[in-house]
Order: sequence, then C-alpha cells, then structure tokens
Amino acid sequence: MLLSKLIENTDFRLINCDGDREICRIEYDSRRVKPGSIFACVVGTFKDGHDFAEGAYKNGAEALIVERELPLPVPQIIAPNSRRAMAILAMKLYDYPAKQLRIIGVTGTNGKTTTTYMIKSVAEKCGLKVGLIGTIRNIIGDRVISTQRTTPESTELQEILRMMADEGVDLVVMEVSSHSLDQERVYGIEFEIGGFTNLTQDHLDYHKTFENYLAAKRKLFERSGFAVVNADDAYSARLLEGLDIPRMTYGVREPADIYANNIEICVRDVEFDMTCPLGAAHIAVPIPGLFNVFNAMLAAGICEKLGFPLDKIAEGLADVSGVNGRMESLDTTGFPFSVILDFAHTPDGLINLLTSVREFAKGRVMTVFGCGGDRDHAKRPIMGEAAGRYSDFCVVTSDNPRTEDPMSIIGNVLDGVNKTAVEYVVIQNRREAIKYALTHARPDDVVVLAGKGHETYQEIMNVKYPFDEKVVVAELLKEIKNS
Repeated sequence: MLLSKLIENTDFRLINCDGDREICRIEYDSRRVKPGSIFACVVGTFKDGHDFAEGAYKNGAEALIVERELPLPVPQIIAPNSRRAMAILAMKLYDYPAKQLRIIGVTGTNGKTTTTYMIKSVAEKCGLKVGLIGTIRNIIGDRVISTQRTTPESTELQEILRMMADEGVDLVVMEVSSHSLDQERVYGIEFEIGGFTNLTQDHLDYHKTFENYLAAKRKLFERSGFAVVNADDAYSARLLEGLDIPRMTYGVREPADIYANNIEICVRDVEFDMTCPLGAAHIAVPIPGLFNVFNAMLAAGICEKLGFPLDKIAEGLADVSGVNGRMESLDTTGFPFSVILDFAHTPDGLINLLTSVREFAKGRVMTVFGCGGDRDHAKRPIMGEAAGRYSDFCVVTSDNPRTEDPMSIIGNVLDGVNKTAVEYVVIQNRREAIKYALTHARPDDVVVLAGKGHETYQEIMNVKYPFDEKVVVAELLKEIKNS
C-alpha cells in the first residue's frame, strides 16, 4: 500500500516525504526493519523506540511513526501516541481483518488459556474452523503458529487476523492480557463477547496499582457487545460498572445464570452438574481442579451466547485436550507417587492449584516453586505463604530469575514461607530441586511443579536455557529407576 494511501483519512501529520513509498510491513523492532517497512517508535516501559530510529533508517525504513520530529532525512508520521498509531495503520494495511471475523476475548488473572481451549473444542464440535490466539501458541484450524506474547503486538495481531480471515476461520478465540489492553495492542477490535475469569494480584511491576490493573481489564468490556463474568469474583461488578452491556453470570457460591453443583474432583478430571439458561447437563472435563469448573462454566456461557446447543457444549468440554502445562499430570509409571505440572505463578493461581490437588491427594502435597525475577516483588512473600499454608512440604527454588540474584528472590519468598509451619528446603538449582522432590516422595504423595508450566526454558541473565519440566521429570525418573 502506498504511504499516502495508508495515512489517508487519519489525523496524523506526514513530514519529510519527498515521494510516495510502497509499504508492506510495520515493525517495532529496528533489527527486523527492511526496505518496504515502517518503523514505529514505540515508547515502552524500559526503552524508547525513538532511540532506535536511526538504526531503523539505516536498515531501510521507508518511514517512521514518531511522537516527536527526529533529525533524520526520512518521512515521519507524527502522532500523539505511536503505539496507537501503529495499531490504526496496521488495521488499514491488512484491510481491517477483524471486521470479517467473529472474535471472542477472554481476560482475567488466571484461567484464560484453559478457557479459550475449551471454547475452541466446543466450536469445533459444532463444525466451525477456529483461530486461537494465546499464551502457548496461535492456531489456525490445525496449524500451529509460534507466539512470544499472550496477546501479540498490534501489527502482528492484525497480520494473524488477516491470515485467519483469508483461510476461512469462522471464529477467533483470543486471550486478552492486561498489558495488551493498556498498550493498545487490540485497539480498534470489537469483540462479539468478552469473558472474565477472575482478578487477583499480578503484574503490579507494570501496572503499579491494583486499580490500574483493574482499569486495563475493564477496557475489554468497553469494546465487547456482550459479557460473561464470574459472579463469585467481587471485581466483576467493578469491571462492568456504568457499562450498558448485556451480560451473563456464572458461579458456585453466588446466585448466577450458570451454576454448578454435585462437583466431584479426581486426579485426572472433574465432573459436575451444570444448570444454565439452555437447561441442565452433566459435565465431565478431563482436567482436574475446582477452578476448571469455573473455566468450563465461562466457556459454556460464551458458547451458549454464540448459539451452540447444550449437548454440543457438553461434548466439546468432555473432549477438550489437556492444555499444555495447565494442571497436567505427568507420566510416573512404575512410581507410587504423582507429578502435576502447572503454570501457577500468582498467589491466587497457586492457592487454586494446591487446594484442588489436596482434594484428591491421598498422601502429602509436595510443592516445588519459586518466583520470577524483574517482576512484581510484592507477590513473592504472598506466594511463599500460600505455598506454606496449602502444602505439606515445600522445595523453594529458582523460577526465571532473569537479571536478578536468584537467592535474593528466594529470600523474598521465604519471608512468606516462614509465616507458616510448613517443612521446607531451599535448593536454588531447579533441576536439583525437582530431583530432591522426586527422590523424597512417598507412596500416594503428589509432587506439584508450579510456575513454569508450558515454558521450555529458564531465563537467566537475559539468556534462555533449555528447560522443559516434562523432559526434566522423565530424565530424572529414568535416573532414579536405574540408580
């Protein structure tokens, strides 16, 4: 698309343009800029894209999106907010793909990934081709596309949506993170339905206050035509306060449009009776945990609003594949204990995980966990106290320390652990920590590996080292068996 056409009917000002230019991509990383690209000088939390504009120019950028004029002999699109401008121009460059798609957004602190997979499973039971955008991977039908963020940057998101529209996707199911909402990555997208799981402390390193975190999540519902929210979560009312949007609620403790009873939780699944506006059905989900009752009800509410029949909703929930790294039971054949892998990395997520495990554990609950570096410091002692209160034994270790000293992070965690009477050991090396838990597990114990879930790396001083806990556990069990 010609640069002149791209900025047509916008409020942006173009300077230094000595001739029209053909634009094929918009980039926010100067290292990826090639001829035909616009470079967006995004002002981030830690870096200012304007500082990398010269490098982008040398790499062949046809133009820059800037918030202030730069002393470079290249066309510059001046906008009040470069990130929002990037979203607006990306929509236009890819010919507004969101307008050609039905898009569902799911937000909340925990449960987004599992809920989106549940919706995908039901929709496919109803014969739809589904596009999924989320933490673990992006999917178009059966084709997997790798991902770096829960919700991609706007230019990547618009490109993915264009692919989905061109490939005949009937329904897009998207995890919508608080970062993406605050950073305008989903700017301009209208969601047919917005779903809300829960809201607990997380990402305060970025949002600074819980009110800011809540305000970011609320933006999804300002852009949704219908809401399905958790009646048992006190923040649901705050999210929808003052919004003229029809809604449906789900819950266990509070009165709701969709509710569950006769809940039975086992080591590999959960079953319950669900009552909803469509009627009543017995629901079986092959992923354990009370929180997956909530995830299933949210998925059911969204699917009901989409017009899917109750029998197909029940079938889809029963057939949902176990989500990688979410309450995943690992193979421990030949050993008298179980191992559960989960991404739980927030206080509420860890509490939900451990209380669910306690409901089926016949022996002790042994929790191996840590906290990530360069992230919310305040949640570390809270995580430690949660692990101590809901575990019988803890192995406190490193997670992704990033640029922080691992033992300093562990010290913050122990401030919370020491508020409880739990027995624990500290083993900084995560592989050795897992080995300790496996070699000290007794018959009927459940070893819980919390925090990394689907991740296949450990990030230390800006280097990502291979570390897939499923592989690690398999290797360690083999070592133990042969020792």
